[in-house]
Amino acid sequence: RDVAARECIFLRLCGQNFNSGRNLLPSFDFLFLSCGTTHIFPTLGIGNKFLKASVGFGGSCFQKDVLNLVYLCEALNLPEVAAYWQEVINMNDYQRRRFTNRIIECLFNTVTGKKIAILGFAFKKDTGDTRESSSIYVCKYLMDEGAHLHIYDPQVSKDQILFDLKQPIISDDPDRVDKLVTIETDPYKALEGTHALVVCTEWDEFITYDYQRIYRSMLKPAFVFDGRMILDHPALTEMGFQVEVIGKKIKKPFSNGNLNGNEYR
Repeated sequence: RDVAARECIFLRLCGQNFNSGRNLLPSFDFLFLSCGTTHIFPTLGIGNKFLKASVGFGGSCFQKDVLNLVYLCEALNLPEVAAYWQEVINMNDYQRRRFTNRIIECLFNTVTGKKIAILGFAFKKDTGDTRESSSIYVCKYLMDEGAHLHIYDPQVSKDQILFDLKQPIISDDPDRVDKLVTIETDPYKALEGTHALVVCTEWDEFITYDYQRIYRSMLKPAFVFDGRMILDHPALTEMGFQVEVIGKKIKKPFSNGNLNGNEYR
């Protein structure tokens, strides 16, 4: 009974952690050892939706379950495997920071005083859940650099967004958040006069927007940073946008010291 219970725990945790950590096959050696079975793959529920490049995973379950695996590995005297799973969390944090650094780099190495539209605050589409959302951390890093953020999400309330951004781990100055952050209920208004738009959640409605209208309303050069790889990038480039996408090479209509057309992964 104890072995069966332990096997179920590991299968559930590793189903979550494979999805969050993408390609983590070496750690299945640890599962075989700990669970005493090799018949685990049909149980994991691994789907192709979890194999796409993005700004990072969020939600209450993924990080918690990865950290549970870290704890279990350490308890079983498997420090190397524990360190391996800890790197899933570390790489997720690194991806958020790296994506934000790319935004700053493309905006000529400074976002101080610049207006940036954040599209999406929930950790995934079709929910108002913001727990551990990558958008929170992207906003934090941009606020740290003095950017003015105009945030739109179709389901997350203004109170929830401000609550998340005023957490001590995100900002030590709630008044500064009020100065730097504006919550919009109209996406087109959120994008007016912005230097860049940043997609942080894969909401279906973002695909349907009138980007010609958006381009006309933005400052030039107008930048798009697609952290979820959902937009029509060739069409946006044709309109005149400077497009940056995680995991995809985009040809730039012009280049300079910061915009060299390199692939961003």
